Amino acid sequence: MGPYCGCADPTCKSADCPRVRLRRISRVPDDGPVQRPSSARTRRCVSMKLYCDPISTTSRPVLMFIAEHGLDVEIVHVDLMAGGNQAPDYLALNPNGIVPFLVDGDLKLGESAAILKYLARKTGSAAYPSDPRAQAKVDEALSWFSTQFHEYFCLFVCYPHMGVPHGAPPELMQAMTAFGGEHAPRWLKVLDGHMLAGRPYVCGEEITIADHLGLAFVLLGDLPGYDFSPYPNLQAWIARLKARPSFEPTYGTFYTVMAAFKAQQQAA
Repeated sequence: MGPYCGCADPTCKSADCPRVRLRRISRVPDDGPVQRPSSARTRRCVSMKLYCDPISTTSRPVLMFIAEHGLDVEIVHVDLMAGGNQAPDYLALNPNGIVPFLVDGDLKLGESAAILKYLARKTGSAAYPSDPRAQAKVDEALSWFSTQFHEYFCLFVCYPHMGVPHGAPPELMQAMTAFGGEHAPRWLKVLDGHMLAGRPYVCGEEITIADHLGLAFVLLGDLPGYDFSPYPNLQAWIARLKARPSFEPTYGTFYTVMAAFKAQQQAA
């Protein structure tokens, strides 16, 4: 992560970074590197805290799970656009300098999928089933979204529209999006034609933590305005998850910032 802006480029120090521009247009208050939301937006408990940012793709699955289950977790805002993830106090807690990050007593846990599994096990949630065979299918879907889908769809189709990798020449960005445009449909077809064929969720009849993680990756496609119309099962799945009460509280900030970013791009 860039030390100034929190982008994917560790050498980035530029005030022209897209994340810095996002900070300006979304008017995120800069009250320090690690901030707590107002009490109305904070779920408190004695031991459990989630350090996160709603604009973070990997934070949103955990936030949605927490909202779905009404968990009593203190939400600590790490302001990525202000570089809060590189602040000394946060790096002392989490040397990786990324979000989300869960603290539960003496347990300190990073990585979105690991946090989702832990919270589901801790609460006995059916979103991570106890049956070994069903659990293995959820693990498979989590890995698939984090590898194949993330690489070909998120990395090559979506990230260039966010200015990532920072400082890359235009011809590299164009090559990345062209590569993604060619190869991403293969994985979208797998998701639409196999994982979601004849069932409402990626692992069957009930929502699982794989749906939470997968949705965050898929909806990155809204940034470049990706056309999902060739994938009707995928579209129905997106609509189904967007209709859940947990969606708007989880994704509202992301869509607000994304709309401002698009407006700035159009005005440039």
